[in-house]
Amino acid sequence: MDQQGSHGGDELDCKEALHRIYHFLDGEITLERRVQIESHLNGCSPCLKMYGFEAELRKIVACHCKEALPDSLRSRIAAAIEHEHEGDKA
Repeated sequence: MDQQGSHGGDELDCKEALHRIYHFLDGEITLERRVQIESHLNGCSPCLKMYGFEAELRKIVACHCKEALPDSLRSRIAAAIEHEHEGDKA
C-alpha cells in the first residue's frame, strides 16, 4: 500500500494517518480518531513502520535533549501547535 492508499470503508488513508501520527503519539486526539489510526496501523505495515520509527525517534530525542528551551522558541512551538489544532477542528 502506498502512502496515498486506503483500506476502504471509513478508515483513514495513509496520508491522513501519517499526518495525524504526531497527535497520536502525543495522545492529543479523540478516542474515535485514536481507534481509526490504530485500525489503520494494524492493517498497513508501511504506516506501522513509520509509526515505530517516529516513536523511537521521540524516545531518543527525549533522552538526549534535556536542555531548557529559550522562551522565544517555546512560544513559537506553542503557536505552531495551536495553529495545527485549529486546522484539526476545521
